[in-house]
Amino acid sequence: MSKIPCFIKEILLISLCLFAHTVGAQTFPNQPIKIVVGFSPGGVPDIAARIIGQQMSENWKQPVVVENKLGAGSNIAAQFVANAPSDGYTLLSISSAFAISPAIYSSLAFDPVKDFSGITLTATGPALVLISPNLKVNTMKELIDYAAKNPGKVTYSSAGIGSGSHFAAELIQAKAGLELLHIPTKGIPDGITEVMSGRVDFFISPYASAINLVKSGKVRAIAITSTKRFKDLPTLPTVSESGIPGYKWEFWYGLVAPAKTPKVILQKIALEVKRILELPSVKERFDELGTTAVSSTPEQFDKLIASEIIEFARLAKMSGIKPE
Repeated sequence: MSKIPCFIKEILLISLCLFAHTVGAQTFPNQPIKIVVGFSPGGVPDIAARIIGQQMSENWKQPVVVENKLGAGSNIAAQFVANAPSDGYTLLSISSAFAISPAIYSSLAFDPVKDFSGITLTATGPALVLISPNLKVNTMKELIDYAAKNPGKVTYSSAGIGSGSHFAAELIQAKAGLELLHIPTKGIPDGITEVMSGRVDFFISPYASAINLVKSGKVRAIAITSTKRFKDLPTLPTVSESGIPGYKWEFWYGLVAPAKTPKVILQKIALEVKRILELPSVKERFDELGTTAVSSTPEQFDKLIASEIIEFARLAKMSGIKPE
């Protein structure tokens, strides 16, 4: 009996793999799905995962479990998912911090581009420029003018070196040609506390983290970082229209899967998330978080992540932020 040529064996093996992927995609999901979050419960990545997970579970008749794995700026969660099987049953809920990590960590146990496949964007949200009660300025323009006249004396807090709030302030410094003094803290709540107490002059906070404090009058906001005014605070001007033309800073959120997850499964999940994000009740819930529910294709999300990694690396170099 003659032996089967090697090239035919390879063709057969590839065909079997493609068949297995096709069958797996057709039956997906047929077991529980896990969405891993690298942040504490209550933040946008966590709440978004829970909103989507609940709707997904009801439609697909499979449990969707949200698991919080904290540590190393969400990198522990990312490493866990990067090492998970590429079958669509372990997903990662991410924020802009995912694209920041390569700029501030000299050694990562994963590659945010090569080790993951994008599924979809889930939301975007602006930030608020919060001002100290001790600083006698009422507009962004006044803050810029004051900082220009007092180089190196105007302070701002952040959620930590290399955090989104740090980069957002560095972008203001770069675009306005200012010299500001950075006071890093251990997180967003601490950053807000520092500015509320008057120990620092300003803090750029995610909208959802500060909106209730702003509405209750416990802290002042002088601008919003989106390109357009936010419907919930229509009288609050944007940074762009009040001193720094073209300025834009938005936090973004989304879902990724381990690399090599079959495209048909990525597309199936993306379409399901798109359906969920278009539900009026879900849109309303995201609005309450100070975010806008928005979806994308897997390919679009891959491109966004790659471009954001490049932009954050550029900002880090420009600002002198060195990887730890």
